Amino acid sequence: MSRPGRIRQAVILAGGEGRRLLPYTKVLPKPLWPVGGLPIVEILLRQLAKAGIKEAILAVGYQADLIKMIVGDGRQFGLKVRYSLEEKPLGTAGPLKRIKGLEPDFLVMNGDLLTDLPFKKFIQSHFRMGRLATVAVFRRAVKVDFGVVVEKSQKIIDYLEKPVLGYSVSMGIYAFNRDILKQIPNHRFDFPDIVHKLIKIDENPAVFRFSGRWLDIGRPDDWEKADRLFERKPQLFLP
Repeated sequence: MSRPGRIRQAVILAGGEGRRLLPYTKVLPKPLWPVGGLPIVEILLRQLAKAGIKEAILAVGYQADLIKMIVGDGRQFGLKVRYSLEEKPLGTAGPLKRIKGLEPDFLVMNGDLLTDLPFKKFIQSHFRMGRLATVAVFRRAVKVDFGVVVEKSQKIIDYLEKPVLGYSVSMGIYAFNRDILKQIPNHRFDFPDIVHKLIKIDENPAVFRFSGRWLDIGRPDDWEKADRLFERKPQLFLP
């Protein structure tokens, strides 16, 4: 498989209804949510342009016309933007099957995240690992608001009061080789489905570990943190 060693194209998933942010997303779709006064998708597009991306394809569905009106053709961000419209929800991976003109390797990301991930290093890692897919992962602490009982043979052997557990979570940022499209059917399909399918064919995705800043603004708590952080230190994200 020929690998050019560079990525110039990114797909931004911007078609979801943003149910975790209801009722606010009845008015404004998630990609247009303001972070430090800017729509989050604008911050992403400017970051991608700085990383050498020349074209961004927005997979849109919910409130697509509003997103198109705000984002336009992308020239103000330093790249070309085009759109792929979902007539019905296709999941987080299904839209890729419908997009024409995908290059040999491309980025895919959710349109509702704030991060200072070094995209160039991420791309370099993708080619170095040589897999069909590379997933950016972040270590996230999750507090359990209960006393956790550890048991064995019907006896308690330990008791953890409201423990904080650490997990490696997907950041919603991926690098894909175009051959991955062969694994995506022509119906609704999500990224966990791709991962499970790749594992089954011994094409386990590569991992790029990141320990900087990452917030999922589809979660109300994260959006508030992202807004405050960007207001204080915009240079972290738009140097």
